[in-house]
Parts: sequence; structure tokens; C-alpha cells
Amino acid sequence: MKLITFLGALLLSLQAQAFDLQQLSDQLAKPSVIHGSFIQEKHLRALPQPLVSKGTFVLAKDHGLLWLLKTPLQQDYRISAQGIARRDANGWQLLPNKSAGAEQNRLFLAVLQGDSSGLQRDFELQLQGEAQQWKLTLIPRSLLLKQVFTQINIDGGELVHTIELLETQGDSTLLRMQDSTASQPLSDAEQHDFAQ
Repeated sequence: MKLITFLGALLLSLQAQAFDLQQLSDQLAKPSVIHGSFIQEKHLRALPQPLVSKGTFVLAKDHGLLWLLKTPLQQDYRISAQGIARRDANGWQLLPNKSAGAEQNRLFLAVLQGDSSGLQRDFELQLQGEAQQWKLTLIPRSLLLKQVFTQINIDGGELVHTIELLETQGDSTLLRMQDSTASQPLSDAEQHDFAQ
């Protein structure tokens, strides 16, 4: 009897510890604002060395993503439900909504915000690990995404750490999110950027 009770308790504790997509979504959706820096490596088959760009980002739950490129060139982008905007001398300019690029940015926002229902529409999701160390693999379902990506790998803990995009023609992009923190609210300048 004791053995059965022990096995029952063990099974219950194992079930309680299983980390699922809903828990991951809840965890990633919790912070209202995330600040951090990034290093992006674009590996192209034609080049021996990756193209590296660096910058900072601000992800705000109700607004979208500010992607502030610092090197090799300085360029600010805002990704939101309205689309992608780039800052120039006249302020924020909405870019044309090209289908593959728009799809990629919608996907990017969904990943960072933990929108698993949005992702499940376009991908088969495979989650491994636990709350503090997980890996999510996205296999494209839609024809459009299958033409661009073979798969996307995302690693993280409390927040997303790395995103790896593997493209069908052999190129890949590795994005490392660094020094991410969910402790500071939007600055006045960031609020202004999102409101434009």
C-alpha cells in the first residue's frame, strides 16, 4: 500500500512539474516592459564570416518593440500591430508591408511576448525543459513560412535568451538577447516613440 501511495505521489509531483506551452506563454507575457541589448549574427552561405550587428531593444506589452541598431550603422525600428516603422529625419515612417517581412516581424513579436496561440497557428511547437531553462522549437506549418524557414529555435529562462532562425536556402540568423531586465518602466522618450 505504501508503495502505491508513494508511486501515486511521485506521479502527481511529476505532472505538477511538467512545463507546458501555456506556462511558458504566461511566464513570457508577465513583464509589461523589457529592456536589453542584442547581438545579431547573420550567417550567409556566400560569406566566410557572419554579419554582426548590435544594439538595444525595448519590448512593451501594450505597444510593441523598439529595435535600436547601434552598429555597424545606426537605425531605429518600431515593430507593432500597425506594422514596421523606421525613424528618419522626419520622424517615424511606416514601411511597406511586404508579406514575408511582415510575417517575420509578426512572428518575432509573438515569440518575445509569449503569444503561443499566435505561434501555433503557423508552427508546430515543441517545448523541452523547465521554467528557468527551456527550449522551444518551431516547425513551420504555412506554405509561406516553409518557403523561408526550416525551423526556429528559441532558448530562454525567465525571458528569451536566444533566437535562431534556420532558413531553407542554408542561411541562418542567431540573435542573442543580453542584459534583459523587466525592472524598469518605459522612459518618457520611449513612450513618445511608441505613441508616434
